[in-house]
Amino acid sequence: MTLQIFRTKQVTDDHAGDQGLKRCLSAWDLTFLGIGAIIGTGIFVLTGIAAATQSGPAVVLSFVLAGIACTFAALSYAELASSVGGCGSAYGYSYSAFGELIAWIIGWDLLLEYGISVAAVANGWSGYFNNAIIAMGMPLPELLTKAPKMGGLINLPATLIILILMVLLIMGVKQSAKANNAMVFVKLITISIFIGIALFNVNPANWHPFMPFGWFDKAPDGKTTGVLAGASIVFFAYVGFDAVSTAAEEAKNPQRDLPIGIVNSLGFCTIVYILVSALLTGVVNYTELNVSSPVAHALKLIGFNWASALISTGVIAGLTTVMLVLYYGLTRIIFAMSRDGLLSSFFSEVNPKTQTPVRVIVLCGIIMSLIAGFMPLGDLAELVNIGTLAAFVLVCFGVIVLRITKPDMPRPFKTPFSPLFPVLGMLSCGALMAFLPSLTWLRFVVWLVLGLIVYFAYSMHHSHLAKNGKGIAGS
Repeated sequence: MTLQIFRTKQVTDDHAGDQGLKRCLSAWDLTFLGIGAIIGTGIFVLTGIAAATQSGPAVVLSFVLAGIACTFAALSYAELASSVGGCGSAYGYSYSAFGELIAWIIGWDLLLEYGISVAAVANGWSGYFNNAIIAMGMPLPELLTKAPKMGGLINLPATLIILILMVLLIMGVKQSAKANNAMVFVKLITISIFIGIALFNVNPANWHPFMPFGWFDKAPDGKTTGVLAGASIVFFAYVGFDAVSTAAEEAKNPQRDLPIGIVNSLGFCTIVYILVSALLTGVVNYTELNVSSPVAHALKLIGFNWASALISTGVIAGLTTVMLVLYYGLTRIIFAMSRDGLLSSFFSEVNPKTQTPVRVIVLCGIIMSLIAGFMPLGDLAELVNIGTLAAFVLVCFGVIVLRITKPDMPRPFKTPFSPLFPVLGMLSCGALMAFLPSLTWLRFVVWLVLGLIVYFAYSMHHSHLAKNGKGIAGS
């Protein structure tokens, strides 16, 4: 992409930021935004499932490997967030590095990642919520807790929680950030309680054999096991730190605060994941952990029923913050794509009273609530992983490209040991993609083909670059 178009993109971003979205988020808010998105489904659900079915006690290594891959990507995100800016996350960075077509592909990819993530987490939230109200003697009819395919009428709690978050996001990003901070605090307290109890109830015998499934194995039916396969699954636990970068236009000092928020939230959560997964497989045998609530289940097995109930409360708060931040990120990506002309301008209108893109928030909320209420998502969670990893590869590559094509561009934060770290990020994230099942790849390709159809049918003819006569690549 030419320097002229890069500057055009920057001016467009700056102009829209000055006109609409309110700068009100501090580095502290951004760090908690990242923690709110990261600590959730991964630590409360996937840790036990990955340990029981793929990694055994070596799930600790799976988290380490996934965390290393994310660290390389996070450093690249931090550099681009501080230099390129904009509220579109990897979409905006790809636009600046590669031009419009690649930016569209990654933006379309991110719509899948964030949208499916919110609906999937809503289903998990509904399960914990139903358990809580059953314990209080107020169970909902089964028809209102399951999707039609599962024998119910609608998963009503999953639908309602997304609509509640929709109202919260409409009220404004600062109000949403305050609610997120409060729920993150509750979540961290419950995790601290688990760590405090587990530390004094570890049985080292549970860590043997440490690596029962080896590094990697693939069965004839396509199922993968081992530490590397486990890493490609628990990677879902790290999804969310990139949502911090979608808040660029609402950060008080994005050049300084975004790198702090991204790196600090990922580093903190990686330490928590390693510690919790080690303790979880130490207090009970890994074969006991293939359940939807492994942390609470483990505490119950060792006789701490009161702590198990408290952990379940923390899970509800934890999953709520995940949905809130990912929902927020989705609306900002659509907002950025609309502002560039790749989607209808209908989506880039900002409400003058709340200074939020209300139209996008409402539309996304309705669609995701219907998906969460009527569809059991199952294997679609793997689509989130492959989509996110693809975005991370492009962001790392974008750092290398812009270092070559725009060497004089201001970079308040620079990825250390560049281009080594970005290259390692591309290789590690690409390797995790390779360990995902082939059916996941097929679904991913189908989604991208649909995206290309939309691009060539609409976006290519309505984008700002097309109106300026620049072509699909921005050259």
